[in-house]
Amino acid sequence: MSKSARARAREPVEERTPSIEYSLLGLLGEKPMHGYELYRELGRKSGLGLVWTVKQAQLYAILARLETVGLISSELVASAQGPARKVFHLTAEGRAAFAEWVREPASRRDFRLDFLAKLLFAEKKGCRAATALVSEQRRLCGQWLEEMRARSAACEKGSLDALVYRFRVGQLASMASWLDECAAYVGASETGARTKTNTSAKTKTRKRASSSRKER
Repeated sequence: MSKSARARAREPVEERTPSIEYSLLGLLGEKPMHGYELYRELGRKSGLGLVWTVKQAQLYAILARLETVGLISSELVASAQGPARKVFHLTAEGRAAFAEWVREPASRRDFRLDFLAKLLFAEKKGCRAATALVSEQRRLCGQWLEEMRARSAACEKGSLDALVYRFRVGQLASMASWLDECAAYVGASETGARTKTNTSAKTKTRKRASSSRKER
């Protein structure tokens, strides 16, 4: 892969599709898929289907771009049901790019789509990853809210500027409140996972103890 291609691979995702490229990397990290499989995954009424709506032609264009910059590769695989299909695989560079993206909190501009996609994948990685992501996103959102409140306070009372900033403060306050709900959700999931692990460990211990007594 050339230096220019590697540089392009590290560039931020284009504005018109803030996180869909990384979402595709995440899906291919789970297993190799052909284009129509990816299209069906994004067309579901749950998971990423609640975040992204993409036309099939647009999806194939994105896949071609990801392959050009070396984040995915493809191979033709024979199909018993028709013509050979192009199956896409995640490359090592693609895996590294995805891992870096999913760890980082979303920007304020792209929060609505970016964070939802990140949270879906972080949860798949495990409770700790989801907890770390939500915690960092809450911290960042708190900063945005503090800055916006300061700007609002500096405006002339009764002015249109003040009205605009109150709207933005309200948006960020709602975002912060929703992130609190996210924290509660991932916290409950983490507690449940620990409880399940502890219960499983205790069960194994009891079985070993029972087996040992029988042998004696």
